[in-house]
Amino acid sequence: MCGIAGFVNRDGRPADGGLLRAMTDAIAHRGPDGDGHYVAGPVALGHRRLAIIDLVTGAQPMGNEDGTVWITYNGEVYNFAALRTELEARGFAFRTTSDTEVILRAWEAFGPDCVERLRGMFAFAIWDARKSVLFLARDRFGIKPLVYTCNDSGVAFASELKALLEDETVARDLDWPALRSYLTWGYVPNPATIFGSIRKLPPASYLLFSPRTGKLSVTRYWDLRFAEGDGRSDAEWIDELRAVLADAVRCHMVADVPVGAFLSGGIDSSSVVALMSRTAARPVRTFSVGFREREYDELPYAAQVAARHRTDHREFVVEPDTLAILPRLAWQFDEPFADASALPTYYVSKVAREHVKVALSGDGGDESFAGYRRYLRALGWHRWLDRTPASLGRPLWRRLAHAVPSELRGAGTLRLAADGPLDRYARMMRIPGLMALDDLLTPQARAEVGPDTGAEWFHSFIAGRDQADYLTTLQYIDMQTYLPEDILTKVDRTSMLVSLETRVPLLDHVLVEFVANLPARLKLHDGETKYALKRAVADLLPEPVVRRRKMGFGVPLHRWFRGASEDYIREVLLDDLTRRHNVLDTQSVARVLDEHRSGRRDLSVQIWSLVCLELWWRTWAKAAPSRREPGRPTLTVAAR
Repeated sequence: MCGIAGFVNRDGRPADGGLLRAMTDAIAHRGPDGDGHYVAGPVALGHRRLAIIDLVTGAQPMGNEDGTVWITYNGEVYNFAALRTELEARGFAFRTTSDTEVILRAWEAFGPDCVERLRGMFAFAIWDARKSVLFLARDRFGIKPLVYTCNDSGVAFASELKALLEDETVARDLDWPALRSYLTWGYVPNPATIFGSIRKLPPASYLLFSPRTGKLSVTRYWDLRFAEGDGRSDAEWIDELRAVLADAVRCHMVADVPVGAFLSGGIDSSSVVALMSRTAARPVRTFSVGFREREYDELPYAAQVAARHRTDHREFVVEPDTLAILPRLAWQFDEPFADASALPTYYVSKVAREHVKVALSGDGGDESFAGYRRYLRALGWHRWLDRTPASLGRPLWRRLAHAVPSELRGAGTLRLAADGPLDRYARMMRIPGLMALDDLLTPQARAEVGPDTGAEWFHSFIAGRDQADYLTTLQYIDMQTYLPEDILTKVDRTSMLVSLETRVPLLDHVLVEFVANLPARLKLHDGETKYALKRAVADLLPEPVVRRRKMGFGVPLHRWFRGASEDYIREVLLDDLTRRHNVLDTQSVARVLDEHRSGRRDLSVQIWSLVCLELWWRTWAKAAPSRREPGRPTLTVAAR
């Protein structure tokens, strides 16, 4: 795992090596083991290294033997040994034992199609002087980040936004529609970022840029297809699933440094740890976080799994005073990010990094194996409402929803009933709260962010696409939205802040493609989620872990915000600096805080999203970030 940055100037203008070094210095936390820089003519490629594989000869940027092709790369390719054998048969010679050189040679052999042969997580840039082309690529699920900007100077790219902001020619104008997206979903969806001039390269995509012609294109190279299973019996499906799972976990354990695992006590991470233990030569090192609040604490379940497999286990309890890390997280995420589970994820990463350089996680299992409870809720609505005669269905509920004031209890349920299937799911995925988004913004900010687009974003993903059923439609949407923009972003940023590589074997694309073909009865079975996964690993885990209801990686914000952390929250959201930003209407925010304090409603998620926005604003918009030198340019607020 590493950090990458670089740029290619138009018109042959020489690259600024000092700027390249500033960009890589900004992401030094992603690679504290070393840095490398390649500057030649208009090209600059930089790298920060976290050494995991080929500790001696794997330094980057790496070039071919005649120096015409160069790569800077972040990630791990787990099938690199087999791919290397294939390339050697084609006549390619290798000077290192790294996966980096395998990707370089694969580009020489297959061009842009090389990405289709890679099994793993990756974000990389290749400069091919022979073709005069810059090639950027990102893995299928967006496990590794990659952002870029294109302007009159050329194209620049990096693992994190902060590296691009080292370049004074990159405009800092706020993308107001992106801000609305954040306040709706809790994150900024790709390809947008919070800055209008910077874009995210979407998952499963590559970019080609020619500095000679100025042409830039982005191409999607992979998509997940769902299909109903064939004639195999349930037992045959489960047996094969067990084998594919074991292979995915085994592949993800390849490293030349110590490897551990996050262990939440849920079925996903517990399955990963159990399969790791069957392969590892010594006890697996496992790491868990919990809370004093019993209803949020999974440590007892994690301890059962650790005892069953005799892991080397460590725990950490998250307290309300851990909110002190929030300003640092605001710096690390670069743009507003409202998933409160970033807090425990940071602390479990911090504990793990004291003992290992690599940790496997169970992320991705909910999307692939249909583990979210909201799937059951959405399917229940679908069966009850969307299959009734049109005259008795949504029109009736729509009239009732319009007649009931939004602040009354039950109004939200009426609105769900009035929505269509995808619109209803989109409403489920929004940040919950008492007040409408527009009521929380000042009139000036409200005019800038534009209208609410509702579920149009969700509809765009399935336009012209055949879905096997409603459940797979929801799974697919989550894999395009919530998974890359929330879950994987959270894990990457928090773990890389402490220089820990995290791997997600349940998002191995070979495994996910297999699971996408499982019969529906093996995903949700009589109201039970992840039925196939539970059957596949039942003999490896304690029975209470297999039988338990999904808890989720929640944080007891509702208690913290009525107790030890209330003064801190009010100080952040209601002081003069917040008013001067002229984005949040502080009177409306005060009403939200008072409503939450009263105990009548739990508005902690909405409050958290506002706190994260304000802290981001102070870090990147108006105040000098603590890790940037004084006097460097800051964001300017202007309409697009």
